[in-house]
Amino acid sequence: MKRLEGKVALITGGARGQGEAEARRFVAEGARVVIADVLDAEGQRVASELGDAALFQHLDVTREEDWSAAVRVAQQHFGKLDVLVNNAAILKMASLETCSLEDYRRVIEVNQVGCWLGMKAVLPAMKAAGGGAIVNVSSTAGMEGVAWGTAYVSSKFAVRGMTKAAALELGAYGIRVNSVHPGGIDTNMARPPEMADIDPSTIYRGLPIPRIGRPDEVANLVLFLASDESSYSTGSEFIVDGGLLAGKTFN
Repeated sequence: MKRLEGKVALITGGARGQGEAEARRFVAEGARVVIADVLDAEGQRVASELGDAALFQHLDVTREEDWSAAVRVAQQHFGKLDVLVNNAAILKMASLETCSLEDYRRVIEVNQVGCWLGMKAVLPAMKAAGGGAIVNVSSTAGMEGVAWGTAYVSSKFAVRGMTKAAALELGAYGIRVNSVHPGGIDTNMARPPEMADIDPSTIYRGLPIPRIGRPDEVANLVLFLASDESSYSTGSEFIVDGGLLAGKTFN
């Protein structure tokens, strides 16, 4: 039996990068998936390639009405909703001195408020389904500080914290909530314009696994947390970072 056989998942930011890898992995493991994103053309392409097991739904994670529509589509088209992957996020690198209030608030709205709205939106559907799994994608920046990243770090620490609070509240309904903390992953978001002059290989060559991570490596971890294989895990952090947070080396 496939690991997600019979489950219905909603994946935000599913049009490319980690979200696309998760959608493809979920379908391969038997799930039916709502791919949600603001990138309509890219999202439609992924859904069409995955066939009847997937559909695309436009979703701006900062808009409560978009969340309601996405949950409704999942229930109407696939009959229920078992899994939410809060994957959508944006990155803005700027020093504390130069970061504008507008940019700071935009990162918080998408990464933090969007995650909170998602958990709130799927709760009635998951209660009706008799339980479920929520996977909130945070970052290693939700575990330690990053210079020029006050907005991003703030948002990702918040995702880590709200995951724990939600796990405490939702366990009684059979809903598990965990956070995933990727390090550097080879996606568009990992190459912001602000870092165009930085050679990424210099960042990762000193890791125990001396390379940047792949989206499918994150998808494999998210798959575990969405499946019944992680049935006794909730309120916890799961790290996929090539050893970035393991400590310092003197080599």
